[in-house]
Parts: sequence; structure tokens; C-alpha cells
Amino acid sequence: MLTITPEQRRLVIAHRHLLQGDATGPDQVAATLIGLHATDPATPFLSVLARSRTTTIPGIVDAMYARRSMVRWMAMRRTLFVFPTSDIAGIQAAVSTPLAATLRRQLLSRLRRNGAEPAIEGDLGAWLDDVEKQTLAALVDAGSATGAQLSARVPGLTTVIPPGSPSEVRQKVTSPLLTIMSADGLIVRGIPTGAWTSRNHLWQPAVAWWPHNFEAISETDAQRALARRYLERYGPTTADDLQWWTGWNKTTTTRALSRLPTIDVDLHGRTGLMLGEPDLEIPDSPPHAALLPSLDSTPMGWKEREWFLSIDRREIFDTADNIGPTLWWNGEIIGSWAVATTGEVRTSIRVDRGTDATSTIHLAAAELQRRLDGTVVTPSIRTPLEKSLL
Repeated sequence: MLTITPEQRRLVIAHRHLLQGDATGPDQVAATLIGLHATDPATPFLSVLARSRTTTIPGIVDAMYARRSMVRWMAMRRTLFVFPTSDIAGIQAAVSTPLAATLRRQLLSRLRRNGAEPAIEGDLGAWLDDVEKQTLAALVDAGSATGAQLSARVPGLTTVIPPGSPSEVRQKVTSPLLTIMSADGLIVRGIPTGAWTSRNHLWQPAVAWWPHNFEAISETDAQRALARRYLERYGPTTADDLQWWTGWNKTTTTRALSRLPTIDVDLHGRTGLMLGEPDLEIPDSPPHAALLPSLDSTPMGWKEREWFLSIDRREIFDTADNIGPTLWWNGEIIGSWAVATTGEVRTSIRVDRGTDATSTIHLAAAELQRRLDGTVVTPSIRTPLEKSLL
């Protein structure tokens, strides 16, 4: 059995994930990582800047909203990503359509359990379908709209679900139904209503982006293709990592892997797998640093992450196991960074990797500060080391 050391994995990932900063632009970065984690609205922008030294914020905005070569989409683990628009058909079939069905069942279950204000008469499923049709028609008519604007046009969206337990809160149907519709490929998160760091956005009908709908791909074929891409970009890895990353159950994960030409490998004492044909040879490259944002796709690419952590994980993870901003040196995490209210990018290096590492990281931080041009980015994931810098 082939043995892969942690150092080999780190070098492979640093090369595959473009941590040298030599990507040509946002489209290449999104395609290479399969998708850019986008729960935190600033993350996809910062993820691209970290990997493409020639890209600007306006260039990323242009790709997402003018050229529409990338799009924000709900997919793996009920998480928002920015994907290449050309990949959406496969992502939709592999993860988003099954997710939409699950979210719909959960919403109907809540309505049955908690009731609604005003009360819903008749079949709940038929009622929800009708509200969805009205919402889509209103959005097509408007061209683009916020959730509040759609609620003003579709009375059913203002229906309130009362809390059914102390941990629940009163909620209008608007947010969960729009989430379902987005996962179902009916509507798209369009341009932000504020700056590029804003969480608020306009909704648009999917037909405005795909006039002829998506290419028809079977669920099993799409899942096999996604598993293959994951192994190509994130392997060598484990079946558990793939299952966690996709949000699939074990049966789906096993089925997808069974249709791929994988081989078993020894991942520093654990049984892992990789595609039978990939080349693990890494071209020579100078030592490199990267400032990756909170929830970046690279550190969020595996369930088991100890092989690229060189510091105490409690310093850079929150209690839900989400990762904050990280400093990378040659494929390993050695610290964190933050943006102060003055716009200064501050760093904390927790592991001594020599003067080259320190000077290169300081140069990278200064360059990011210049590119942000005074924009203060505060991650939604607050971690101890990041907060200590402010």
C-alpha cells in the first residue's frame, strides 16, 4: 500500500489549491476548488485574492454579476458556495435537488407541528406549492427583488410559524421558502444590495441566468462526477472526508466511490483513498505564504484536519468546528490574521518557521491591506486568535 506523509499531502494541496497565488483569475479559483465557501459574504472574494495576485475586487464582482461566470448557490451541507455557472447542472443534480426535498419536508413538518398564523386551511403541501408558484411569478414579473419586496406582493410569504419549543423563534415563511426555492434551482442570489461584504442581496429567477434550464443529469451520474472531482482536487483523502464534505449519507458516498477507479493508501496511519491515475509529483516552487479567510474552501475541505494544523486548533476554530482566518506557510497553518478598524491587516504567527516565513507573511499582509483599500472585513466566525489581534 502506498504511504502518503502529512508533508506530501500539504505540498500536494498547496499546489492544487493555488496557494502560491498564481491563479489567472476568479473563474480558475472557483473551478479549481470546485466551489468557494460563501456563507460569509466576504469569503469568496478573499479566497480569490489569496490565490490570484492579479485579481481585484471589481474583477470578482464583474465575474459574478456582469459576466455571470460564477454564481452563489446552496449546495453541500446546506452551505452557500460560489460555483462556476457552467457547473451548476451537476451540482444541482448531485446535492442541491436532494437538499431541496429535505428542506421542504422539514418546513412542512414544522407547519404541521407548530401550526401557522393565520391558520392554513386544507392540504399544507398544496398550500406551500401555491405560495411557491405565486412567489416565482412575482419574481419573474419584477425581474429582481428582495425577500421583503416579494413578501409585499405574495401574502402567503408573511404567514408566521410560531415557536414549537423554547429553542425556536417566530418566523415568517419567507426565508425558509426562498431557501427551498433556491436549492431547487428556481431562483438565484443576485447582486448585493450593499457593498461586496453585504449579506443582503436581490433574488432573481433562474430563467434569467439559464433561459433553457439546466442540462439533464441523473443524480447517480452527478454524484459520481462530484466524488471524482473531490478526489482530484482534495485527495488523497478518506471516504469519511468525502461524506462530510458533500453532506451525503454513507450509502450515497459508498455508491459514488464504487463507480470510481480508486486505490487504498496509507494516510499517516489511516486508510485513505485516491484515484488510481493522479500524479503526486509537485513541481518546484519557492516557499509561499497565504492569508486565507474564515471558512475558506481549503481548510473546510476535510472532516479530519490535523495533518495541516501546526497550532492549537482551539485558537482558530469556534465551538461549532468552523475555522476562522488562517496564515498558511507551505501548506500548513501556522497562525491567524485580522483586519483592524483602521484597515490594517494584522498577523499572529504561532509557529516559528524561520525568517523567510515571517518576512513573506508580513509582505502578503501588507499587499492584502493595499488591495482591500480601507475596507474592514469582520468574519462571522469569530475565533480566539483572530479576536486577540483587535
